[in-house]
Amino acid sequence: MKNFVAYVDEAGDEGFGKLAGESSGQSNWFSIGAAIVDEDNDKLLPAWRDEVMSRFAKRKDRDLHFRELNHDQRVHACSAIAGKMVGGCVVSSCKVTILDAEEIEVFKRPQHLYNYLTRFLLERVTTVCKKRAASNGTTASLRVVFSRRKGTDYQQMREYLELMRDGKEKMRAVRSIDWTVLDPANIAVENHKVRAGLQIADLFTSAVWKALEPNGYGNCEDRYAKILAPRLIRQNGSALNCGLTIIPPYSKCPLTPEQKSFLDWVIDQKKKTRG
Repeated sequence: MKNFVAYVDEAGDEGFGKLAGESSGQSNWFSIGAAIVDEDNDKLLPAWRDEVMSRFAKRKDRDLHFRELNHDQRVHACSAIAGKMVGGCVVSSCKVTILDAEEIEVFKRPQHLYNYLTRFLLERVTTVCKKRAASNGTTASLRVVFSRRKGTDYQQMREYLELMRDGKEKMRAVRSIDWTVLDPANIAVENHKVRAGLQIADLFTSAVWKALEPNGYGNCEDRYAKILAPRLIRQNGSALNCGLTIIPPYSKCPLTPEQKSFLDWVIDQKKKTRG
């Protein structure tokens, strides 16, 4: 059996109070992402994190936190991790599209959007882990470590996963988490500061979030995500809807020219890979 670990972090927020360009409001996008490694590379994560932090002379601790880095430091951190054996998977929700949805009151409930996006994330991660293990003639097992965040009930998360596993959902999704790979009991919650894997998951998630979330001037920054793009997991050569999933789907999502340009670039990488 081949064992994998997925470290999960988020960027943006789940709020719906003030969206669409109000600088004092909530983010337009909410993203959940994972850094995925096998058990051998899991042991190397602290060294990879320390390698990044060693270049930041004024930083006294070893807490790699994307939002605390300046632009040049973010570029360095992403460039360093892009050269490591780690997979990235990010699911990003355009919250503006939920405002007019019939389910808006459901999504306003605490943790609902977080759980919803986690489901998409784990569907993709378990599929790729199983495929990777099968290519080596074995089966896969996945352990999931969530970054602890205030107000999140992780027992509720386990129960949500068990509900899906046991087929008790009212509406079945097109895809499904592969329960041969993930046991809902095999999830953990740890503090961001003490786990290098969570800090690297923060890089992936925040990098993609920055490519989609307009800043106070209405501009997005996609350089970080483009640097990390080679590490995004893929299906049939494409990262879109695998290593990077947009909700609603790309074809139905209202995008600015910058956001569209970034996603078109991601799609184009498949063509270049194929030669």
